[in-house]
Amino acid sequence: MDQASAFICQRCKHPLRIDESLADLSAASVDLLLAPLPEESTTTPISEKTGIRSSKQTIFNDIEEDDNELPVSKSNQRSVSSSKNSSGLSRSPNGGISNKESFLPPSESYVVLSRSQVASHSNNNLSPERGPLDGNVDEKKASLSHRIKVANRLFDIMSSRSEIEHPMCYECTEILLDSLKKQLSDASKERDCYIDFLKKVNESVISDSEKISLQKEIQEIKSNESAAIKKLKEIENESNALKKELAALEEEEKELDRLEESYWQEFNDFHIQIQTFQNERDSVNLKYDHDARQLERLQKANVYNDTFCIGIDGLFGTINGFRLGKLPDVQVEWSEINAAWGQTLLLLSTIANKLNFTFQTYRLVPLGSFSRIEKIDGDAKYELYGSGDFTFKTPFLISRFNSAMVAYLNCLQQLGDYAERQDHKLKLPYRIQKDKIDNLSIRYKSDYEIWTKALRNTLTNTKWILAYASSTNHDWSNKQKNIVGSSR
Repeated sequence: MDQASAFICQRCKHPLRIDESLADLSAASVDLLLAPLPEESTTTPISEKTGIRSSKQTIFNDIEEDDNELPVSKSNQRSVSSSKNSSGLSRSPNGGISNKESFLPPSESYVVLSRSQVASHSNNNLSPERGPLDGNVDEKKASLSHRIKVANRLFDIMSSRSEIEHPMCYECTEILLDSLKKQLSDASKERDCYIDFLKKVNESVISDSEKISLQKEIQEIKSNESAAIKKLKEIENESNALKKELAALEEEEKELDRLEESYWQEFNDFHIQIQTFQNERDSVNLKYDHDARQLERLQKANVYNDTFCIGIDGLFGTINGFRLGKLPDVQVEWSEINAAWGQTLLLLSTIANKLNFTFQTYRLVPLGSFSRIEKIDGDAKYELYGSGDFTFKTPFLISRFNSAMVAYLNCLQQLGDYAERQDHKLKLPYRIQKDKIDNLSIRYKSDYEIWTKALRNTLTNTKWILAYASSTNHDWSNKQKNIVGSSR
């Protein structure tokens, strides 16, 4: 069996190789290994049956009793529990080895000897002149098993004499030494502190006068203590009264908590009602805003411009796409001209109704393509439409048509003057004088170009009056909007 498989380090549990010199130790080496630290209390065990014997001889004779045992295996390697229980040795309070009652082998008991007695006996037994016993030991040392047992028993004794488990490897030993050095340093510092404190205690011995002063101080402290106890009782009484008051306040607090909970419940219900009302209000406001925007959009919409769209197409004035007039190179059908005059007369009548204006002398009768103008005084009726029968050979028909156009121009002048009086900034672009507008006669003649331009100017003035009427309606809608906004 290899030594490395027989021993392990008791700290890091790594295998150890034991030096062979441990199997052949001198008395001095054994004494050095097994000697306790305090010199005055150095002790060693001795067998009662065989008398006094040295430490080395004790080790070898203990092994002699175990010769019939099996060889050491890995299961018998040293551990913390087996090392102490197998030897039955423990550290005594004075630094020696004590017998642990039931843990000692029945064949051995130990007594305490002084270090000098063991040393002298060891020198006698380990002298150069060896007897038969030494010869037997040397034979057993020759075997590896014997050396392992010797080292094992040696480590048992060394472990039992200190708080350190043996064996240990070199690295663990170095760590242990560092730790012990630190403990030694701490112990030295603690010792120095105790020494300084002892010196201070020895130096602080008081005299009789100081004793008297201290006694007076003690009496004063006792009197203060009595006063403090009395005051403490008063404070305790006051504390009990405060506790009762605190209990009453706690009850009041609980009542207030109940009231607060009820209040918050009512508050939440009321808040829900308010929220519902606000939602309804917001919904109504949204509907109102939508309707107001719709109304504003409708009020801003110019129905007259959409209904009566007046424009210019070259030299022609147009209303709703119908051309009014003729040109030598552009022959416009009388049906289109009649429709244009019907739309123009309807527009003038509509504007007059909107402005609450009443024409003098004439009365407008819009009848589409067969519209006419009547005189208020008399039965005269003038047709505002023509036909294909118009020739210069039929002056009667042309005269009635011209009278109708002149009557329209007169009504347009009356309405234009009224609009200019209402709005001084309004000035019609073309001035009307009897049957002329901008010095162009509105009568139907052979010069189609002059007649067409006069009709175009007539439509232009009509459009200006329409714009005035629309702006008047716009101002009225703004006033209505302001009134509605203020009431809201």
